[in-house]
Amino acid sequence: MLVVLALVVLAGATTLLGVRTGTASTTDGTWSLQGRYPQIARSGLDVVWQVRVTHPGGFREPIRIAVNGSFFDIFETQGFHPEPSKTTRDDRWLYLEFDPPPGDEFLVDYDAYIQGSSQLGRRGEVRLMDGERPRLSVTYRTWLAP
Repeated sequence: MLVVLALVVLAGATTLLGVRTGTASTTDGTWSLQGRYPQIARSGLDVVWQVRVTHPGGFREPIRIAVNGSFFDIFETQGFHPEPSKTTRDDRWLYLEFDPPPGDEFLVDYDAYIQGSSQLGRRGEVRLMDGERPRLSVTYRTWLAP
């Protein structure tokens, strides 16, 4: 029992149980999609969730992002920044549509912290949509420490 307790104290002292942010990205040569997400977190702590879309030459049409809706069940939130111009949801996906920004890069942040009752974590996926089909997709996993 003392060895287990010592390992937990050592893990905490070396920040292994603290918040860690991961990055997942992909590109098709023209479009790129990058997600920053809470890789390791604990309940009650602020976390980073961010999506960046890059397209040389800018955006002519709205940007539509799909996120598996169950991923957000572990969060308490203040919302997206910028706010989506349109939001819809089906049984699996939350669709966020944003007006085209100026320039070649779009960035959306999710202002959130982990709910006090959340345990274990979740698997997440973000898709950059091209009409009704995904153009690019990244997956990730958030693990919640005790």
